[in-house]
Amino acid sequence: MRTFLVVTDDSEESRAALRFAARRAVAVDGAVHILALVPQQNFSAFGAVQATIEQEARDRAEMLAHGVAGNLLAESGIMPTISVKIGNGQKIVSEYLADHSEVAALILGAAKGSNPGPLVLHFSAHSGELPCPVYIIPSDYDETDSDHEV
Repeated sequence: MRTFLVVTDDSEESRAALRFAARRAVAVDGAVHILALVPQQNFSAFGAVQATIEQEARDRAEMLAHGVAGNLLAESGIMPTISVKIGNGQKIVSEYLADHSEVAALILGAAKGSNPGPLVLHFSAHSGELPCPVYIIPSDYDETDSDHEV
């Protein structure tokens, strides 16, 4: 089954990327995998405090991902798979792609302005080294208003 990997957070560009991935998955009878990233906290001399902060961030990311998944299910009928990972986003996504040959495309949302985001900058620069295509979706992209077909 073709799987579309979407890295998500609570941004508008992330929601645009998810809508794009869902439409592609519906068109090819594929799947969507939502990857929510939690940045690793800087080292704290108080390990328990650091662990608590990371757990709270992970809990927020999981709630966000489940909310997004519910919206996706309601809009497209696709129930996505969800993963929440703590650490460096570029490394996590690269490792995920290396370990999951079923991923047909990496879908990233680009922020408005001159800085599209760290993942977009990194993966667009290294797209020739990836095992799948990278789709970069503008934050205000709406296929229902475009003349592109699925």
